Amino acid sequence: MNIRVGFGYDMHRFAEKRELWIGGVQLDHHRGLLGHSDADVLIHAICDAMLGAANLRDIGYHFPDTSPDYQGADSKILLKKCVSLLCDKGYRIGNIDTTVCTEQPKLNPHIPAMQQKLADIMELDRDAISIKATTSEKMGFVGREEGITAYAVVLIEKI
Repeated sequence: MNIRVGFGYDMHRFAEKRELWIGGVQLDHHRGLLGHSDADVLIHAICDAMLGAANLRDIGYHFPDTSPDYQGADSKILLKKCVSLLCDKGYRIGNIDTTVCTEQPKLNPHIPAMQQKLADIMELDRDAISIKATTSEKMGFVGREEGITAYAVVLIEKI
């Protein structure tokens, strides 16, 4: 069996007058994340992990923030395209393990919805997607509630 592992990381700062999207789910929060697209930090980390595992470069290479085509883009669409790129190269996703680091909003109540949304997009069993939430114990830019970070590890296997 030919398996590969990829790691992804993303961060975005908070901004006023922006919607907050994490894991394909819109959260009710007074600020959103700043980015060229919808700034879904979790999806971006997952995309980078998948692309890295298949040696397909990174999300910025495929969806550059200099392109007007991706201005305000829905990250769920970018994720679907990344899954297609994996399939085109002969891989499928085995499982995904992620961590989102934020002081606010609290993510635990939203994790099942995020898992289901991501599973639907990637055509995976929900059990193949782990999402963990943590804080940075009030330290650093996350601790000061300036932004959110996300980390992802993806296992892919040759079809």
